[in-house]
Amino acid sequence: MTRIFSGIKPTGHLTLGNYLGAVRRWAEVDQYRADALFSIVDLHALTVEHDPARVRRLSRQAATLLLAAGLDPARCTVFVQSHVDAHTRLSYLLECTATDGELRRMIQYKEKSVRAKAAGQSVRASLLTYPALMAADILAYRTDEVPVGDDQTQHVELTRDLAERFNLRYGPTFTVPRAVNPPVAARVMDLQDPGSKMGKSYESGAGIVYLLDETDVVRKKVMRAVTDSGREVEYDPVEKPGVANLLEILAACGGGNPIELAGVYDSYGSLKQDTAEAVVELLRPVRARHAQLAADPGQVDQVLKEGAERARGMARPVVDAAYEAIGLLPAG
Repeated sequence: MTRIFSGIKPTGHLTLGNYLGAVRRWAEVDQYRADALFSIVDLHALTVEHDPARVRRLSRQAATLLLAAGLDPARCTVFVQSHVDAHTRLSYLLECTATDGELRRMIQYKEKSVRAKAAGQSVRASLLTYPALMAADILAYRTDEVPVGDDQTQHVELTRDLAERFNLRYGPTFTVPRAVNPPVAARVMDLQDPGSKMGKSYESGAGIVYLLDETDVVRKKVMRAVTDSGREVEYDPVEKPGVANLLEILAACGGGNPIELAGVYDSYGSLKQDTAEAVVELLRPVRARHAQLAADPGQVDQVLKEGAERARGMARPVVDAAYEAIGLLPAG
């Protein structure tokens, strides 16, 4: 059976972009068609300045939202990355396989290091090496497919390179994975800045719809979305990125086609109204289920405990084999 691994970083509150671009597909498609693992990759949140209490809080919130969105622990494995030591054990071996040049070419390293310096912060070594940890997340489970947004495809390509290089040098050890990009709404843009991704890590939330936003807040954010010059409702991501973003969100919520939807509307106002209501209805059951789960944190803890146990059982033999292949003595 095909094995899938994907993760989500607890660096901010989960957004509509996270849901449409990844989480909904995990719940509706991936957990049914494959042996799927979904992880809250909390170690990746430590690569930049962070508040420890906030990382813990967001990790629990992310796990609760994944379950609220429909991930079924009877069908897939949901766990926290730091609860499975195979990830850090394998990460160092992959750091020893990667080159400095490969890691410095990563777009996210370039962008985040610039932001850190601009904020007067030092750039942590882990920001440079975290693609090796991401590769370990994937390779420890002999993963076949990695569902990712297009901004993470470069990291999966590096993971493929490291797996092939390790296998060539030290013998067949890892499955070489492939990135799978969701076909619709893989990259939802900020409602106030349609040139930027709707990211959970950004400070300003005016253009970001969070999964736990109240209904009235969701409506206001969509109704205040930036549009473009002119009055024609056209799907043109280059010339009319604001309108195109709204059309893509509406299409993703209802399963339609943004080009066809553009022909339905004769004003930006009506497009915004329908998009706002579509988003509200899409998130309503997720918010309701989250409230139920948040009221019983022991249930979430048990899911994460059992998920970590299953994940350890899958990853340990792979990482032990990698240790032996690279030349390390087995533990007594």
